[in-house]
Amino acid sequence: MNKVIPMDQLVDMVMAELEKKLSASTAVDIPAVNRSLNPTPVDEEAQRSTRVDMVSELAPSTELDTFTSKVPTPKWEEGMNELLASTPARIGVWRTGTRALTKEVLKFRRDHAAAVDSIYGEASQALLDEFGLFTVETRYENTENYLKRPDMGRIVTEEGIAEIQKRCKMKPQVQIVVSDGLSANAVDANLGDVYPALLDSLSAYGLSTGTPFFVRGGRVAVMDHIGEIVQPEVLVLLIGERPGLVSSKSLSAYICYKPRKGTVESDRTVISNIHRGGTPPLEGGAHIGTIVNKMLEQKTSGVNLEI
Repeated sequence: MNKVIPMDQLVDMVMAELEKKLSASTAVDIPAVNRSLNPTPVDEEAQRSTRVDMVSELAPSTELDTFTSKVPTPKWEEGMNELLASTPARIGVWRTGTRALTKEVLKFRRDHAAAVDSIYGEASQALLDEFGLFTVETRYENTENYLKRPDMGRIVTEEGIAEIQKRCKMKPQVQIVVSDGLSANAVDANLGDVYPALLDSLSAYGLSTGTPFFVRGGRVAVMDHIGEIVQPEVLVLLIGERPGLVSSKSLSAYICYKPRKGTVESDRTVISNIHRGGTPPLEGGAHIGTIVNKMLEQKTSGVNLEI
């Protein structure tokens, strides 16, 4: 059986090959390239075959982020360089004629494909097993319903409640929960660094933890329902963020002192953008432990917490 190549990896490979072939050229036929990227719709089996055939003709790609587009003769070069250094946003990408450069179009398509894949993906079971995380589900049912009904991702199923009551230590000092949220890729990319760093940080402060577990299809406010069940002093929810075109692997930590039904958003403290292009995962894990310690000392969280 032919192996299906994820769309973001496929675009990586296509772009690397085009970059190599067009490196001597300063302009390309963008309309022709666009036509090649938008073929007539085909059935799923034919599309898989097409992807495999295309990939078989391409050499392995290099990291696309090494390719940088710059305006050739900016009127204010110093200002342009400051802007480029200050943000990963798509600025100064330049153009050929009235259209964006081919490599920028392909990078955009790659990043969009990665964002879609992260929403519809699943966290690695091997990774969850590595850290001893059992799994419960919310009432989200499926990804399509999860996107349309955020409220369903805030409630653990009856089966999940029974599993938590059976396996978890009740009223722990710190309860750690992991959820895929809107990006399973974020869990796969960062949990291996964030989670051990968090445990080390909590241990350094002399804090104890309950029984960690994974919530499939969770929203941020699921921590309130879990708080009602487990009744921890502090709950830490590590959850995949909504993916964007800069990163599809960004993790957030929502931390709350005694989360319960009726908790409002201002009661939560959040550390966001935990990924290798933002807050480093190891640093993020250690910092979460510091925040948890302050919450226990002050017996509060969110806007009332003094950091």
